[in-house]
Amino acid sequence: MTGSTSIDRYAFDGCNSLVNITIPDSVTSIGDFAFSNCNALTNVSIGNGVTSIGYYAFSGCSALVNITIPDSVTSIGNYVFSGCSALASIIIPDSVTDIGEYAFYGCSALTSVSIGNNVTSIGEYAFSECRSLASVVLPNSVTVIGSSAFSSCSALVNITIPDSVTVIGSSAFSGCSALASIIIPDSVTVIGGFAFYGCSSLTSIAIPDSVSSIGNYAFIDCSSLISITLPFIGATKDGTTNTHFGYIFGGSTYLDNSSYVPQSLKTVILTGSTSIDRYAFSGCSSLTSITIPDSVTTIGEYAFSGCDKVIQIENRVSYVDKWAIDCDFSVKSVTLRNDTVGIADNSFFGCSALASITIPDNVKSIGRSAFSGSALTIITLPDSVTSIGDSAFENCDSLTSVTIGNGVTSIGSYAFYYCSSLTSINIPDSVTSIGSSAFAWCSSLTSIVIPDSVKSIGESAFLGCDSLTSVTIGNGVTSIGDWAFWGCDSLTTVYYGGTAAEWNAISIDSSNSYLTNATRYYYSETQPTTSGKYWHYVDGVPTKWNTTA
Repeated sequence: MTGSTSIDRYAFDGCNSLVNITIPDSVTSIGDFAFSNCNALTNVSIGNGVTSIGYYAFSGCSALVNITIPDSVTSIGNYVFSGCSALASIIIPDSVTDIGEYAFYGCSALTSVSIGNNVTSIGEYAFSECRSLASVVLPNSVTVIGSSAFSSCSALVNITIPDSVTVIGSSAFSGCSALASIIIPDSVTVIGGFAFYGCSSLTSIAIPDSVSSIGNYAFIDCSSLISITLPFIGATKDGTTNTHFGYIFGGSTYLDNSSYVPQSLKTVILTGSTSIDRYAFSGCSSLTSITIPDSVTTIGEYAFSGCDKVIQIENRVSYVDKWAIDCDFSVKSVTLRNDTVGIADNSFFGCSALASITIPDNVKSIGRSAFSGSALTIITLPDSVTSIGDSAFENCDSLTSVTIGNGVTSIGSYAFYYCSSLTSINIPDSVTSIGSSAFAWCSSLTSIVIPDSVKSIGESAFLGCDSLTSVTIGNGVTSIGDWAFWGCDSLTTVYYGGTAAEWNAISIDSSNSYLTNATRYYYSETQPTTSGKYWHYVDGVPTKWNTTA
């Protein structure tokens, strides 16, 4: 071959008796298929003049064990060494800028790869089916890892992805069943579909905030995955489509979450995004911990429904939609953002483990059934709250104390219904109405002070409060609903803030006999001089005069 400047296409294709080949320095190019299917070829020496190696140039050389690529080569074309099943090691010099598609596909004996510092892209399937390759270090020059570039590298345990990489192509590491950990640098913006499909040894993965899109099936069949850190839930950072957690595991809709999210997965750490969409984690029953960052301001309806093993959630949101967390969601504590303006209907409905929540000063309303069925023990509502919705704390049977801020004007129907452990509650002067059954069956409540601001007490408002011994009723009350104090058989004393004539002007049904039969005291600022029983306040406590004129 002395004096030749090129080796033509198919020049030695299928030369099954060719064992060794030396290509002189005079040769500058090796054509497509030049030595393909030379299945007895074991050694190749390429001269320092070669700059390009054509497509399929050595493909199918199944006996090739040794080849040196000189510094003169600038690119390795598609399929160049595909099917070289005996090739054990390869050094790609710094002169090479790209590795073509399928370049080393099926090099099943390849255990060692050294990639030069100027390679910018690794083509599709470049090292696919290299089943003996255990470790790869990618240089800082690489920006793109092509689709299926390392797919089915079943022995791959370690790979270093440099900060220069911006794209991890679809199926890039699919079938890398021995890969136990991988670090994705902050430079990456795109992770393709099926990128880590079948990485069954992968136990944790952290996706940086730089990533703006994750393809479908990106982590499907990662059956050992225990924890995952994500900048957003679903397919894209903008959150316009496929916003359910199971999307990156192959689920087409939120209905697939329970089938596709691996049962091994326990911990999710969300580091970015402003919202968690409706049904986002619905059916993710294996999860035990979800961390939501301060950036999240909205949680959609049914977002965590069926997450019945979750034991901790950091939640600082300004709007929680109805039914976001269902009765199986075992959240223990919630801290709301300081800019929270409202807690929507059913937000924490049935959170049976929720024992603690801090409500910031900006909250204006507590929606209906917002905390119904929770394990709250103490609740403090700031002055910013103006309304307590119907059934807001219904069946909170661990609730012992409630402090209502001075901004509340209405207490909704059934607001504290069946809060059987509630022993005390203050109703501020701002309240004008108490809804029907608002405190019904609060069987531990011993006394209640209803301020002058209240105009109406709803039907059955204190029904079944059988530990109630005294009631203070302000002189602003004009109506007391039927059955309002039915079943209050311990009620012995009523302090009324007006005169006897004003009391008699209130329409009180016979169903409130426990109220009307109790000893009644009328308010006076001075010791009485006329007949009747009177009381006044001492340090804010209703106190009977010791004399009755």
